[in-house]
Amino acid sequence: MGKKSRVKTQKSGTGATALVSPKEMMNLISELLQKCSGSAPSTGKEWEEYVQIRALVEKIRKKQKGVSVAFEGSREEHFPELMAWAAECGASCSGFEIAKFGGEGYGLRATRDIKAEELFLWIPRKMLMTVESAKNSILGPLYGQDRILQAMGNVTLALHLLCERADPASPWLPYIKTLPAEYDTPLYFEEEEVRHLLATQAIQDVLSQYKNTARQYAYFYKVLHTHPNASKLPLKDAFTFDDYRWAVSSVMTRQNQIPTEDGSRVTLALIPLWDMCNHTNGLITTGYNLEDDRCECVALQDYKENEQIYIFYGTRSNAEFVIHNGFFFEDNAHDRVKIKLGVSKSERLYAMKAEVLARAGIPASSVFALHRSEPPISAQLLAFLRVFCMTEGKELKDYLVGEHAINKIFTLGNAEFPVSWENETKLWTFLETRAALLLKTYKTTAEEDRCLLQQSDLSPHARMAVLLRLAEKEILERAAASGRTKRLHCQEQLEGGAALPLYEETDAALLDGAGAKLPIVLRKLEEGDEEAELGTAHAPVLAAHGTPLLNGESGEPGSGRACTQLEDGKEAAGENGEASAQGDEASAQRTGATAKANGE
Repeated sequence: MGKKSRVKTQKSGTGATALVSPKEMMNLISELLQKCSGSAPSTGKEWEEYVQIRALVEKIRKKQKGVSVAFEGSREEHFPELMAWAAECGASCSGFEIAKFGGEGYGLRATRDIKAEELFLWIPRKMLMTVESAKNSILGPLYGQDRILQAMGNVTLALHLLCERADPASPWLPYIKTLPAEYDTPLYFEEEEVRHLLATQAIQDVLSQYKNTARQYAYFYKVLHTHPNASKLPLKDAFTFDDYRWAVSSVMTRQNQIPTEDGSRVTLALIPLWDMCNHTNGLITTGYNLEDDRCECVALQDYKENEQIYIFYGTRSNAEFVIHNGFFFEDNAHDRVKIKLGVSKSERLYAMKAEVLARAGIPASSVFALHRSEPPISAQLLAFLRVFCMTEGKELKDYLVGEHAINKIFTLGNAEFPVSWENETKLWTFLETRAALLLKTYKTTAEEDRCLLQQSDLSPHARMAVLLRLAEKEILERAAASGRTKRLHCQEQLEGGAALPLYEETDAALLDGAGAKLPIVLRKLEEGDEEAELGTAHAPVLAAHGTPLLNGESGEPGSGRACTQLEDGKEAAGENGEASAQGDEASAQRTGATAKANGE
């Protein structure tokens, strides 16, 4: 966000040994690696482990103070060099400029009127930093021998970035010099600021993110000092935790996936200049043109001269924005709270319920979401709750062996066709109760959070954490209120002996409840709910050829050319696993960041 580089450029091999002996530092690094590589802490001990790891890291950081490689001057002083380099490489440089936008930080400002869907920005492959360019760089020999680098493209990019930053002849220096000197991701939070995230959906990911980053740093510190293929790297004598944290955050907030040159697979990439765009609600408008071998971006909407040009990072929750991008987006239309639900295997009706769910394409145990928007639950969650609340008699049997059982399966996610008024009353009672229970897991109330946000001495990171905490509570409050309203309605229908709505068999396989008429077995359980490990962040997988997909729907982004869709920011992984209805965990694991931090 335009902060000045705090560390002056130093030659490799100076500074470190003056502060601490190599043996002492290696002992500390070994201790950190051992601490981060042990078995997972028992439930409730995660915070204690985090504090211990952080104490070790702080001890290392203190001994490494002043040992780094960065640039003289401020970030904005290097913007003209970035634009000149982009023009030299064949990128588009007219119609916009880099400017500062108050609290949003730096972004792109239109220097002329730009029409919606107009192609205004393109970045050729030669400008991109990719896993492929890393393999062809000085990092290549180590990449060829190290399995961690081969398995984790984001880590490869981070080390690639550090190697190029330390090389005065690097072709990417005009880009690297314009990257922020530090970020607002939780890796940069003070311990007391992280405390504000306790009980939020983000906390487990934040703790895991810190632990994984510390483990990776310790591992590669040892590699750089012991592996023969690392002897020529410019990092050996100037590889600090702050360096690695910076590189990881740069990649985490900016990486995306693009096709390889032959279009046969995808690779991770940093996309200079384009990654200056800030986020707003909308649709994905960036793709990769394989014919011209360049990233292309069309305007999300009409922009007047001097207006800021935005892009859409994807359907990320605010927890994901905070963890991976370092900002909270107030007007997030896609904000949501994850809840883990499952049919207990010890339940007598487990087999029957699991079978009905399987026919509907829904696991018996999974992570769902309560949404900020209306309705607060998706068709998939509605279907799950209906099956979860079914009785052994007519309800379960009707959906297994009854007349039209196969067709009836597909009405489970349609809000217009209840299983029964009793079933509907049960599920909304369950939702109301569950949301109320989750609200009780927080140590503060929503009103207390609002009062805290009024304090002028609250740090920016603490404010971000409290905003996230409050947003989660407001979603849960809306879900509880919605459940209460629907419960009362269903009770009235039940007591009044109202007839159940009938459906036409021709419409039975369609789901209206999710806003898209698709058979439930063809729809994803929840957008982004794929399991992945923190620290192995992935950007969205792109098709190699053909028309881009906009949020799952076919559509041209502007020029009409065949290109591959780039989705800057749509990535979220749920923590799958069994959890009874009584044992929900308020936080679910997710990973992978592919959008830059807003304003950075």
